[in-house]
Amino acid sequence: MIWVGIGLIIIGIAFMALVVFLIKPLNNLAGVFSSLQKTTDELPKTVDEITLQATKTMGTSVETLDQVNNQVKELSPLFHIVGDAGRATNQLTSTMVNAVDDMKVNTQNGNDFATRKNLEGFYGALTLGYILFQKNKEMKNEKNTINM
Repeated sequence: MIWVGIGLIIIGIAFMALVVFLIKPLNNLAGVFSSLQKTTDELPKTVDEITLQATKTMGTSVETLDQVNNQVKELSPLFHIVGDAGRATNQLTSTMVNAVDDMKVNTQNGNDFATRKNLEGFYGALTLGYILFQKNKEMKNEKNTINM
């Protein structure tokens, strides 16, 4: 029985030493829990402020989107007009390309004829004469304009 008492006393002393040893870490842990309590007490206010700001931002976004939608509705006919003009221009250029291709084929036939008959020099002389005639005519018009 004495050994049991001695064992209990040793266990008690060891437990007391453990308690003395753990006092500082437990106090630090109590400080952490106290700081955590302060943070969690402020959390609902912070969440309310963030929610309010998010609500205002969403409201502003909705208004901005409404304005953009209205402006797009106003510009939509303009986009249709531009698209129609683009399609018309495309059709016109396609027609012009076809006409140029046809002219190229026609002039190629004439070019082949001139090459076969050795008339290149003759057509060159005719072209030079025509250009000189046009220049002479322009100079006379300018001279008449200056004299008036």
